[in-house]
This record gives sequence, C-alpha cells and structure tokens, in this order.
Amino acid sequence: MYRLWIANKNYSSWSLRPWLMMRALDIPFEEVLLPFGHTVEGKSLAQLSPSARVPFLEHEGLQIWDSLAIVEYLAERHPQVWPHASPARAYARSAAAEMHSGFAALRNVCGMNCGVRVQLHEVSAALHADMERLDRLWQDGLSRHGGPWLAGRRYSAVDAFFAPVAFRMQTYGLPFAATSQAYLRRLLDLPAMQAWYSAGLAETWRDAAHEQELQAVGTITQDLRA
Repeated sequence: MYRLWIANKNYSSWSLRPWLMMRALDIPFEEVLLPFGHTVEGKSLAQLSPSARVPFLEHEGLQIWDSLAIVEYLAERHPQVWPHASPARAYARSAAAEMHSGFAALRNVCGMNCGVRVQLHEVSAALHADMERLDRLWQDGLSRHGGPWLAGRRYSAVDAFFAPVAFRMQTYGLPFAATSQAYLRRLLDLPAMQAWYSAGLAETWRDAAHEQELQAVGTITQDLRA
C-alpha cells in the first residue's frame, strides 16, 4: 500500500497534486496528514521527510519526494497516470513540468487558501502575464487533444498539476478566459476535488505565515473555514 504524507488541505497546493491524481485515478493509498508546525510521535516534518517538505510517498521501503517524482514513480506502475498516445503524453509531461517549475508570480501573489475569498489589492503585470500564459497553455491542450481534459478524453496527471490553480481562481476571482474558466470548473467539480475542499474547510488549524502572506496581497471578503 502506498502511504502519502501531506499537509493542511486548506493551504498545501503541492500536497494536492499527487493526492488528487491518486484519488481521481483510483490508485489506493493511505493518507497521513501532518499540519504545518505539528509533529507525529515527537518527530517534525524535517525529521520525517527527506526534503523536510511535503508531499512525500512511502512504498515498499522507499521514500519518494517532490510531486513530480511521485507522479513519475506511480506512472511506472499505473498506465493511466499519463495519456497513452505519444503526442498527448508529450504535451502532458511538458505542461506539468512547466507548472511545476514556473508561474512564480501566481504562486507568490495567490497562495492557495481554499476556505476564503479575497479581493486582490492589484493584479500586477507579472501576474497578468502568468495568467495569459496559462490561458494559452490550456487552450492549446484542449483544442489539440479534443478535451474535456488537457490531454484528451481521460483525466490524467497533467490535470492534477493545475488543480491548485482552480482553487486559486475560486479564492481570488482570477479573470481567466472563458474556455479556461470552464476547464477549471470541471476540475472543481471532480468528486475528489470536492472531498479535498470539504476537508480543507473543516480544518481548524491556522498557519501564521500563510495568513500573513494573504493579508499582504488582498482583503478577505469571506471566510468559510470552521
């Protein structure tokens, strides 16, 4: 059995990616949630994770850390992780890698915080450029492979990599193009996404660093958290 370590569902975009992929693709696993700043049996995240970060996966005595590495490890064992057709698989891997390493303005300004709604103080040129690139990237995949998912008819790992952006659109009211908004709504409507969201709303933990980052970029207009 796979064992996936994650952090707060309200905040942890990196944890969401492999969790959602495994849930949506029916890959069984045990979830271990370690809230930011907490310990398990006296051990901190720095003592448990090879990188001192989440997510990380345990399987048959191995530890696999970093969301992209986890996805590739699982792809060796589960053929549904990536699209079967080579052109769609090449696009999916490229798009996922770009999300994994890029879009710094989106990450820095619009940190994931599922349970609130926020009015940004401003949409900077850098954030606008990131959103325009995402629009082009998604429209390319949807038009090239026929939708409704980025690499075709089947949901795959590439969609999981953009799931945190769907929550960011919901939190910050980000004005993506209509095609992009429809795609992000499909992500939000996934049963696994709804399960993550409900669990995030129910959390009572608050992480000071994440809350301070949020207050620096906008005004909370609604707080739906427990």
